[in-house]
Amino acid sequence: MYLSDRDIRKAIEDGSILIEGFDETRLQPASYDILLGNKFIVHNTQSTPAIDPVKKIYPEPKEIIISEEEGVFILHPGVNILGTSIDYFGSDKYLIQLSGKSSLARIGLVIHNTAGIINPGHFLNITFELCNMNQIPIILRPKMRIGQILFSELSSKPIKDYKNTGRYHGRDWQHFVDPKEEEITITKLVNK
Repeated sequence: MYLSDRDIRKAIEDGSILIEGFDETRLQPASYDILLGNKFIVHNTQSTPAIDPVKKIYPEPKEIIISEEEGVFILHPGVNILGTSIDYFGSDKYLIQLSGKSSLARIGLVIHNTAGIINPGHFLNITFELCNMNQIPIILRPKMRIGQILFSELSSKPIKDYKNTGRYHGRDWQHFVDPKEEEITITKLVNK
């Protein structure tokens, strides 16, 4: 069951949902609009002939921060980059889902390829997987409404806590991160 605007507002008031800098004007009937930040990660395509996730061969990432003077990031056709939200949010109680804005989808902007779920216990400035599916560049402006988050109730409390098991908990802006279970196993093997 998804929360309505009145339920989202109530959950913010009682502390079961955190949205820092909550802005009532961005509250939709069953979602909350979030804003694009000014940090982006692009890939150095010349440094890597192919990506091999199994062997952990990834392109070299480069962080770009857009200043207020520059004001825009131009996303070229077919290019995939990472961006981040201004909004910091999360909940220990609710599952949060990221969804794109239809007005941006209609011009070919994809804001997440697969990572649209935020587990209970994950508090973050979300990382967007931005891709321009159009044939002309799209101008991205920090502070633009880029997506929306939806909140849903779980049938019961999860057994696992994302704070302990989540790959990106506390390190959302790191580019490629090993799962925590892998780290725990490696740490145990090293400490034997």
